[in-house]
Amino acid sequence: MNSASPQGDIIVPGEQVYLGQIRRDLAPVYRRWVNDLRIATTLAIINDVGLPMTDEDEEGWIEVVRSDNSQALFTVYECETGDPVGNVGLTGVRSPNRSAEFGLIIGERSRQGKGYGSEATKLILDYGFTMLGLHHVWLKCVAFNAAGIRVYEKAGFREAGRLRECWQFGGKQHDVVLMDILASEFESPVLAEMLGA
Repeated sequence: MNSASPQGDIIVPGEQVYLGQIRRDLAPVYRRWVNDLRIATTLAIINDVGLPMTDEDEEGWIEVVRSDNSQALFTVYECETGDPVGNVGLTGVRSPNRSAEFGLIIGERSRQGKGYGSEATKLILDYGFTMLGLHHVWLKCVAFNAAGIRVYEKAGFREAGRLRECWQFGGKQHDVVLMDILASEFESPVLAEMLGA
């Protein structure tokens, strides 16, 4: 890791990015990412967010994240600069089923296409499988999000099915792709060694 001072605590370290806490002072940054229409077109399938978002909306979201034990959400920070570049997380963590839904946003467009999404995906899966003891992680994404699908496949997700033409955007109906991964299909890149597992 570079000597740049981290802006957030390093919870899950990586080579290019690390996962740190969601922070109230970053609400304007999170808002800017979500209000970017090029990002929101793929994010809406995850959250069905209403735009435009305000700083108050983001601060409310942060409070929900902090009070909801069924969520494990992180800010993605660039190792070299310590700058926040996105968010990644697991929601709906269900102890009896040991299952959770995955979500990712690399909000800084200048940092997209650099492998940050792939690494952040692997780091959150490592956290989910190694620390939380999850068995199954799943996601849904709109079929035209080819870049996102490549990121998810690189991390080990497989297509589990499709909801055909169930999402309307831009006057057209689009398929929603369902993808998942099992703990037995994932090899810990960081946490198993740190924990001596």
